[in-house]
Amino acid sequence: MTPSGRYGRAVARACDLGMALVVLVAAEYYSADYDLLLGGAMALSLLARRRFPGTVMAVVLALGAVQFALSELPDLELASAPASYDAAVLFAMMSVVHHSRTTWMPYLAGAAVLLATAAGTVGMPAAGVEPFVDLEMLLIYWGLTLTVWLTAFALHTRRLYAESQAARAWHAEREQEQRVRLAATRERAEIARELHDVVAHSLAVMILQADGAGSVLRKSPDMAESALKTIAATGRDAIDDMHRIVRVLREGNPDSGTPDPADGGPPRRLITLDEVGVVADRARAAGLTVDVSIEVGEGRLSPAEEMTAFRIVQECLTNVLRHAGAGAGVDIRLREERGTLLIDVTDDGAGTLAGSGVGGRSGGNGLVGMRERAELAGGTFEAGPRLGSGWHVQASIPTRAT
Repeated sequence: MTPSGRYGRAVARACDLGMALVVLVAAEYYSADYDLLLGGAMALSLLARRRFPGTVMAVVLALGAVQFALSELPDLELASAPASYDAAVLFAMMSVVHHSRTTWMPYLAGAAVLLATAAGTVGMPAAGVEPFVDLEMLLIYWGLTLTVWLTAFALHTRRLYAESQAARAWHAEREQEQRVRLAATRERAEIARELHDVVAHSLAVMILQADGAGSVLRKSPDMAESALKTIAATGRDAIDDMHRIVRVLREGNPDSGTPDPADGGPPRRLITLDEVGVVADRARAAGLTVDVSIEVGEGRLSPAEEMTAFRIVQECLTNVLRHAGAGAGVDIRLREERGTLLIDVTDDGAGTLAGSGVGGRSGGNGLVGMRERAELAGGTFEAGPRLGSGWHVQASIPTRAT
């Protein structure tokens, strides 16, 4: 428990004890032992007024009824009801109004005290004389009762308002934490997709190029040199992309190819649809037959949409390299139609790895990443094997740039 909570509980206990002492001291002013007994019982019951307000109210009213009945007996020198220690009735009523969790209990408690005070003003001076009501005292008691009831009700309303505000703040804090966790999850997923795209594609190209360079190193040094240049260029682009991803991880500031004035460094590589031709050339150098058609007007796509389209095409080429191998043919079609970018990538599955057991492309991080990219952009994604051999990927992305 916090220090403020412990302090609040200590104050509450002190208030309960103070009310009980007030009632007990008031009872001691009367000479009859019954007054002290009844007042002490009322004072003792008030100690439980916070936990059991309704029960305490019933007990105090019952003791008050006993006091009223005994005060009419001539043999007992009991104080006439209501006595000063009957303030316990008001304290109990205040507890019900302030601490009760039901809506009807405060009104029931107020009505019960009004009836009890009315009964206390009924006088029977002698036998054969009609009972009468002391109207002046009745108005005083009722005024005091209503004052206490309204004060307790105001405190009750204020407490409920404070609790609702605290609950609202608690829920707002939980919602904020949930939003932060969701944002972190989305960011991790985005970084995971970027890492997969960069590493998987670059390594696939570099491995195939290295294998090709090793096989023709002695027979055709020129082809080996070309393969090594492709490996170097692919590695440099992969390092640039890795630097961008690491910057996002460190600073949470993904840039889109513009220089950062804070560090004065060179502008980072801006990934556009022009990069599709670059990865297509590298795929050709790795042994694929790639046909590319891009029918998108200049300025029709935002940078984010161009990045999404490029990553989908890049991952498709990576999958063909990994699962079909050199010799496979790939047809890439990108066109913008009625505010939607349509991506269509098809391979014939006729590479050197086809049928080797490596070609199962269902599932995997690549397809998951492409689907997530398309759906995050508000589009759709479909992928599956073609009739006969090969693989077909279709994606549509709504464009927002004008």
